[in-house]
Amino acid sequence: MPTSSASTTDAAKSSATPASGGVQSLERAFDLLERMADAGGEVGLSELSASSGLPLPTIHRLMRTLVACGYVRQQPNRRYALGPRLIRLGESASRLLGTWARPYLARLVEETGETANMALLDGDEIVYVAQVPSKHSMRMFTEVGRRVLPHSTGVGKALLAHTPPEEVRALLSRTGMPAATEKTITTPDGFLDALEEVRRAGFAVDDNEQEIGVRCLAVPVPDSPTAAAISISGPAGRVTEAATEKIVPILQQVAAELSEALATSTPSA
Repeated sequence: MPTSSASTTDAAKSSATPASGGVQSLERAFDLLERMADAGGEVGLSELSASSGLPLPTIHRLMRTLVACGYVRQQPNRRYALGPRLIRLGESASRLLGTWARPYLARLVEETGETANMALLDGDEIVYVAQVPSKHSMRMFTEVGRRVLPHSTGVGKALLAHTPPEEVRALLSRTGMPAATEKTITTPDGFLDALEEVRRAGFAVDDNEQEIGVRCLAVPVPDSPTAAAISISGPAGRVTEAATEKIVPILQQVAAELSEALATSTPSA
């Protein structure tokens, strides 16, 4: 699953020189917000100073501004947490992410013939943010905005495949593993084995695990700004093993192109 990694970008983030045309204080403020998200949403000033390389007075001044704007809140223990005003921004960005993805999903439908989806990991749940339906009379449909548990979906496996096992176990202990069908994986060990297979194969499969008669193939969107996956789903009689061999490379190519588009300011197919 794509994850943010402060360690791989520390040198760039701690640079005192803003990007061409940038505003240094604004770049630093967003950098701190990203570091807070990487740390789980709550940090102390000393932690931010150590990871960013910025002096404590600078961080304190920036955090005061973010607190005043509602994007950060100071906890009773004097640590700082991401603030509630970020929720509205995140929700709007998620909707836009689905909008930007639609041309790529439409390509998947054209090239595979099956319904194409995009989903995000939101907390402990999978939320579908975009879908383009197949043109077949018999097709799969998932309502945009629908939330499901990760253990019974292809996109859930794709999104969690590179998450540390202890974090996966913790998530499963919070959500439980109810069986949607008799083929649903219902044990943490079984799910971790499935994630190992995803890492080996490079794609995830939901084989009648969410709904009998339906197969889903999914891949993560590399380096997505938030953990995202795309998938195709269709009747098991069409999404066969032979079809899988043809569909997976298309999924992987479209995911790579979508990733590149999301890294720019004007995504387009």
